[in-house]
Amino acid sequence: MFSTKQLSEAQINSIKSWAEDGANLSDIQLRMKEDFDLAITYMDTRFLVLDLGITLVEEKKEEPAPEVIDATPVPTGTMTVTMDSIAIPGTLVSGKAIFSDGEKALWSLDQTGRPSLDPDTPGYQPSQEDILSFQTQLRELIKSTGL
Repeated sequence: MFSTKQLSEAQINSIKSWAEDGANLSDIQLRMKEDFDLAITYMDTRFLVLDLGITLVEEKKEEPAPEVIDATPVPTGTMTVTMDSIAIPGTLVSGKAIFSDGEKALWSLDQTGRPSLDPDTPGYQPSQEDILSFQTQLRELIKSTGL
């Protein structure tokens, strides 16, 4: 096991200088072999740095900017209603709706037949035409399943 007592004051100052210049543990280990002819393990290098109280300077890697996803709905001009194969717990049936302006919503009918519409955008109100289309398509979906 390597000890800091095996190093001269000049060698310790060199190691500190390397660390200040941005050297990482692997760099210090390699330079100790090349400059001082001291072959030590990576773990011993880590302990050496800790024993000498050296703080390694890590280069900040430029992280790519997060991809901004445009969350604005895409108008399709058509209204679609789908039914879930397994209803949301506490509902008789449930599904999804995409309105003609691209807004999406979850819909459900409770055990008493009361409808519920939960749009992705809080406060969203579908157009009168979309409401009529929604009702018509929902009626057809429910008829086709035999409920």
